Amino acid sequence: MLKNIMFVTVCVTDQDRALEFYTEGLGLEKQIDYPGAEGRFLTVGVPGGPVQIILWAHEADPRVEAWQLAAPGPLVLESDDLRKDFEVMRGRGVPFDRSEPEDYPFGVRIAAVDPDGNRISLREPRRAR
Repeated sequence: MLKNIMFVTVCVTDQDRALEFYTEGLGLEKQIDYPGAEGRFLTVGVPGGPVQIILWAHEADPRVEAWQLAAPGPLVLESDDLRKDFEVMRGRGVPFDRSEPEDYPFGVRIAAVDPDGNRISLREPRRAR
């Protein structure tokens, strides 16, 4: 079952410059900084807050279309069992960007696609062992 809004995305042209603005200017704190295969995954947020802002460098992702840069970034929703939720949603006719959820170092993810083509990222965080 979906249980939390994890992230919202802000497309930026320079992640370091954006990080300085959001931390030193707005007073948020850096929370995740991971050099992933699809580009640097960088987040900031209110200390102790439940939602993080992804500072996404759009040029790092060649799959991003020009119209997506002007639109708000994808919403990221957290699931406690993404593979189960995926099957339920697929049964309801929800379209996805991939045929199955994929495993990543941070957990499991897939994106649903709304009627306007917006991606809604669905994630299940990796559980601590």
